[in-house]
Amino acid sequence: MAEKTPFEVARETLKQLSLRKLAPTPLNYQKIYSEIAQLPMEPPFPVDRLRDIALALPTKTPGQQKQRGLLESSINQLNWDGVKNALMAYGGFSPPAPEPAKAPGGVSTGASTLPVPMGVEVAPAPASLTAPALTADFLGQIARLIEFALPALGQDDERFAEQTQNLLTSLRDPGADVVAVKQAIGQYSHRLSFAAEDQAEIKTVLLKLLHLVIDNISQLSLDDSWLKGQVDAVKAACVPPLTLRRLDDVEARLKDVIFKQTEAKSLAVQAQEEMRQMLATFIDRLAAMSQSTTGFHSQLEESAKLIEQARSITDIAPVLKEMVAATRTMAKDSQAARDELQTMKQRAEATEAEISKLHQELDRVSAQARHDPLTGALNRQGLEEAVTREVAKVKRQDTPLCMALLDIDNFKKLNDSLGHGAGDAALAHLASVTREVMRPQDTLARYGGEEFVILLPDTPLDKGIEAMTRLQRELTKRFFLAGTEKVLITFSAGVAQLAHGETGPQAIKRADQAMYLAKRAGKNRVLGA
Repeated sequence: MAEKTPFEVARETLKQLSLRKLAPTPLNYQKIYSEIAQLPMEPPFPVDRLRDIALALPTKTPGQQKQRGLLESSINQLNWDGVKNALMAYGGFSPPAPEPAKAPGGVSTGASTLPVPMGVEVAPAPASLTAPALTADFLGQIARLIEFALPALGQDDERFAEQTQNLLTSLRDPGADVVAVKQAIGQYSHRLSFAAEDQAEIKTVLLKLLHLVIDNISQLSLDDSWLKGQVDAVKAACVPPLTLRRLDDVEARLKDVIFKQTEAKSLAVQAQEEMRQMLATFIDRLAAMSQSTTGFHSQLEESAKLIEQARSITDIAPVLKEMVAATRTMAKDSQAARDELQTMKQRAEATEAEISKLHQELDRVSAQARHDPLTGALNRQGLEEAVTREVAKVKRQDTPLCMALLDIDNFKKLNDSLGHGAGDAALAHLASVTREVMRPQDTLARYGGEEFVILLPDTPLDKGIEAMTRLQRELTKRFFLAGTEKVLITFSAGVAQLAHGETGPQAIKRADQAMYLAKRAGKNRVLGA
């Protein structure tokens, strides 16, 4: 008898469902199909129970967050292999604990107790999964951990450095006494706590000194208004918690200001030189005019004597001719000096106006180099630099990165009904609330108009969607006043997680497409890309 094709088996299955008067459920269909095709009956995929287990898994590390996301994706795809791989990988990211805890109705994980969904039976962990003994590899990992932490502790304490090297030698010695090593680790951890406290205190004192220096610079530079932007930026960067991202942003802003400052200094030096030349010329001309005047007076006295001695008009004529010539020469010299001084004055005034214009530009650049002036968020240029930095971090550390693009709902209607001033207030209100809800490592940028982009490092897609939903809830609690009217701001958002080999702009484009779908679906909602 020829083997039936899948099409024939499916048709016979539907026929048997009708003859046996069974409901056309997936389980009944699978049962009859397996019976006709003589295939083993596979148990149904427990989607709900697996989802309960996934939700109960802690996400205390980026690795756990990533594997939980992969687990949820595999559950949605009914993929047993994906579930198995995600769970096996998840175990490698669990933080160790000295003594596993266990609570009634829960499963001990070594770091926390996970609630068990109703109806799920949990078998005791096999002996092979219990904590291993202090092996050479484990001790080697402790040694590497200590070496990685050393740069943050400094090298000023010679005794501490010697103790560190002795412990590292013992940890890497295959024949070392494990009990002695354990005692040495305990003593070292006690000394390590003091070193960490010292470094924290040093950091606090340095920050205080830096603030003192900055304040003094501000007091000594009262006339340099353009310096305010620099001082404010450095002050903002020195407020804990310190992050490399914030310091990089301030560095980029200050580079623009320093470039403009160099131009201003060059023009100021030029203006000083022109002023010096003008004063020197003025003094020279005064001296020349003084000499000319003295000679002119002497000639006048001599001519007066000749006129007194003259006995006829004929004797007076040559004297008058000399007097007229001397007067003309005196007038020409005065006019030339006046014209030269006037020209130099105009040049000095033009340079002064150019310096004033450049100082105004410095004021603008110092506050707006990479930031939107209305909301204080990064502008497009600042966003591009932040995206480049975050994508590079993803490639180095293999951590998840989410990009959320949000757009204020009904913004044009708000502008038309309440005016552009209310629209600007709405944008500033959204940015203010967002900064309060965001984590220190997150980045807010104004993408254009009423659109904003939020970069969420170390965040998988599901957590990114949750973060945007929390922001929506927070906005519903806060109104802003447009005159005497309370206005509620809502937004639609799309969230995309940076995929392998994808660029930052490509991920933002996917988030934009998801945001558009959220708008089409009714607004005031968040969709993942």
